[in-house]
Amino acid sequence: MTLAADLYGKGISFPPRVDPDGHIVWSEGELNVRECICLLLRTRPAERVERPGYGCGLDRFLFEPNTVATLRLIQEEVKQSIMRWEPRVALNDVRVELHATDQRAADVTITYTLVATGQQERLGMTVDVRA
Repeated sequence: MTLAADLYGKGISFPPRVDPDGHIVWSEGELNVRECICLLLRTRPAERVERPGYGCGLDRFLFEPNTVATLRLIQEEVKQSIMRWEPRVALNDVRVELHATDQRAADVTITYTLVATGQQERLGMTVDVRA
């Protein structure tokens, strides 16, 4: 294993994929942390049998009005989920704003520090609200 894999672990890439040689692609280090955060945010609580509390539950905002109140609820859900389930990071900030071109979506920007190295990272994703 590499130093990054020793610090942050190694797992099947997300989304799962196969390389040109037919082998499963693995992620490790900082990339594994990033992929795990994405997976956490896309997982519904109770979706995993062995970890029923794992997940973020952003799908429950799917038909909510895209208001400031909804954006703040999304922000709080993201914060709580990362702080609970991802011990490899110290959360610096979560920003949730209306998407620039699609008013039925919200942009989530997460900034965090990797605990083992102090390296700062940034992750962005779009959440559909579709009210």
